[in-house]
Amino acid sequence: MTRVTHETEVRGTETRVERVIERARKPTLPDVDRAAGRGRYVYCIIRASQPLKFGAIGMDETWPDVYTINYKDMAAVISDVPIAPLDSTRENVLAHERVNETVMRDHTVIPMSFGTIFKTREDILELLRSAYEAFADVLNKMQDKLEFGLKVLWDREDMVRVIEQEDEDIHRLKAEISSQKGSTYFARMQYGRLIDAALQQRSERYVTEFLQRLRDVSVASRVNRAIGDKMIMNAAFLVQRDQEQAFDRRIKDIASHFEKLTFKYTGPWPPYNFVNIRLKLERAGQHQDNPKSQVPAPKSQKDLYP
Repeated sequence: MTRVTHETEVRGTETRVERVIERARKPTLPDVDRAAGRGRYVYCIIRASQPLKFGAIGMDETWPDVYTINYKDMAAVISDVPIAPLDSTRENVLAHERVNETVMRDHTVIPMSFGTIFKTREDILELLRSAYEAFADVLNKMQDKLEFGLKVLWDREDMVRVIEQEDEDIHRLKAEISSQKGSTYFARMQYGRLIDAALQQRSERYVTEFLQRLRDVSVASRVNRAIGDKMIMNAAFLVQRDQEQAFDRRIKDIASHFEKLTFKYTGPWPPYNFVNIRLKLERAGQHQDNPKSQVPAPKSQKDLYP
């Protein structure tokens, strides 16, 4: 199984666009008796008045065809799978993502959570009927909008050296530590606290500035938790399709003024970070005594941005 995405890395005035080819083993579906019947795996919701087919790209190799079940001008994009819970392995999640990204090329999508399986066609029609207004509202808001992920990274030691040069108190304290002959334990502790505070302050200032400068080329933004010492920003942006190039140019312009920072952005993606509908769904494999459950749909189940 292969998925091709693009990651753009900008540092100063240098830009590198990498074509990322992800290869994974085929989805690992449960080894069950297929004679027990088929479930319907739902990838996303779209607007469509007529039945559509998207090819043999589904979760299951035996039943690979991806197609729609329609209600009025709404449709669930589905494929058939064995009626059994699915493990969220990398292979399975990649298969789920690949279908959504294929559909997204020509449609505005509401991506469903990984592992959403219904027992029958009638169950899906009931979902579309009962949540029609909610789906219509979200699709209207997400019409012609795409998600992009942006990560900003720095070299911590490089930034510490910059701060030592620019901050008089830190510069003076470091000089004192270097010249002292006795114990420097407490001075070094104070130095460490000052450096950490300065790094945090600078990081927050950068993030605030970047969000402000990207505001007029995006519809919305969401800041997620940064991971590790190098990452200072991990954000998602909702961008109009016709603003994609403007968003790209703006990031490159920002990066040209911050040569010690690296900007990495990926996309377009379905709007995982900007849609959060809670539905009562009847899911395949549940005990009949408790057929209803609160299922977050859609929500990103992993860090989507490599």
